[in-house]
Amino acid sequence: MERAGFKVLAAIDFNPEAIATFKANFSKDTLALHKDLTRFPPDKLAAKLGVNQVDVIVGGPPCQGYSTVRQVDAANHGSRVKRDKRRYLFRVYLDYVAAFRPRVFVMENVLGLQSAAKGKFFTLVQSEARKLGYRVQAQVEESWKLGVPQKRRRQLVIGVRNDLPGYFPSDLEPAQRAFGAPVSDPARLATSDSVALKPGTPALWDAIGDLPSLNAGEGIEERDYDFALRERFLAERGAPARHYLERVLEAGIAPRLTAHRARPHNDRDLRDFARLCEGENADQALARGETMEFPYDRNVFLDRYTRQHRERLCSTIVAHLAKDGLMFIHPTQNRTLTPREAARVQSFPDWFRFPVARTHQFRLIGNAVPPLVAEAVGEEVRKFLASRETTGEETSAGTRPHAGSETGAPPTRPAAARDLERLARLDRRALRAVPPEEFLRGWHALLFLFPGLHPDNALDHGHDIEGISPDQLTLPTFEEILARRYIRSGWPVMLESLGGEAWRRFRAHEMSEEDFYCVAAQRAGLARSVR
Repeated sequence: MERAGFKVLAAIDFNPEAIATFKANFSKDTLALHKDLTRFPPDKLAAKLGVNQVDVIVGGPPCQGYSTVRQVDAANHGSRVKRDKRRYLFRVYLDYVAAFRPRVFVMENVLGLQSAAKGKFFTLVQSEARKLGYRVQAQVEESWKLGVPQKRRRQLVIGVRNDLPGYFPSDLEPAQRAFGAPVSDPARLATSDSVALKPGTPALWDAIGDLPSLNAGEGIEERDYDFALRERFLAERGAPARHYLERVLEAGIAPRLTAHRARPHNDRDLRDFARLCEGENADQALARGETMEFPYDRNVFLDRYTRQHRERLCSTIVAHLAKDGLMFIHPTQNRTLTPREAARVQSFPDWFRFPVARTHQFRLIGNAVPPLVAEAVGEEVRKFLASRETTGEETSAGTRPHAGSETGAPPTRPAAARDLERLARLDRRALRAVPPEEFLRGWHALLFLFPGLHPDNALDHGHDIEGISPDQLTLPTFEEILARRYIRSGWPVMLESLGGEAWRRFRAHEMSEEDFYCVAAQRAGLARSVR
């Protein structure tokens, strides 16, 4: 967020090692607090800061209650599901949103948030944020699209305060420094496990290939770089590796190499490591006839051992690295990744220090949002807010289309109601036959009358429905339309087909992005609501 241009006022975490690491790397002007937010209410933070409103709040409530890989004490899905009070900690986060009224908030979590308890908490996060007066959207962040060499996918929930017009972009743009020159060999990294990659996307080897070789259990916390090894590596790899090493990892300004220490492994594990080909997991090795010594249930631990591949994206770096790291075996060396290698895959710069024990280093690195992803989020938030400020909440020229079109606002509220009602009562087949101009008027009427809705939510309503009072929109004949709405998306049930048809036309290029995200209609609707 600092790289994106924000002044960070405070950072709070329950984990003492996280705060110790934060203090070792960031300015003392930023308040860094080791606090349990369930016992540290927002008014206490406001008193320490001397402010009661901020522009942005970012954070990630604990993910263990939603994770799809949880196996130790229960599961979050299926027959082994167990109650877990951590699933409700998002409400503590929202308490801070309610107290400080940021213009934008960003919440990050695992994809399991979508499906845990059949989507209950995914619905609650969005519906409760909406009740606080925020236009909410949920989108998936795919880190490789933002220049990070791993398969990491995470859930973002983004809220924009309802008095701000505009729709936050549904696709993040990479941070300005994320990508360098495309690869010279078009065959290298064209895909990685069926994932299409942008030219210039770094592979695992671009991130770690210049680091000194280690055996299991070798290495020290701080040492000099091997500059001769680095130059040989860069001469062989070319522009993408140089860009990632110099622009993202900033290895040139790090005084020494830190946290490059390999954990020890028992002899049985080392023998099994040696049986794996590059890019292969234990299940694949067994399938080709290899004999493994590990005594685990093959039905549960399909990837118990995984040797990463140099020319592919790394597996998602996770906090479980603190346990054993067996899913992160080095591509060419008979050991698992070191904390510095994991940090590089996460896009932490080399000057970033982890002044805690190795186990805690792994946990912090695995729990972190990749800095390059966070920077991309921060740049999008900054651009979104800047476009509101430069023209008095109007959209400035040159911003991304989600900032909105300046045409299409309905002339009056009754006119909008008539245009919307015509379409709201049609089924999907009839909607598809509606002429473009008439459909566009109805769609813009929807954005005008319901400025708190987000077009991106028109495809994921969830299953839960609630009744609402018709006095929320006192227009003739609208009582039926307003009678029921989806709790997750906030959309009236009768408008579901209209939203689906708008998405179909948008994807078929029958509707422009400016018309689909029509901020003029939304802005006019917000102005009428204020009056």
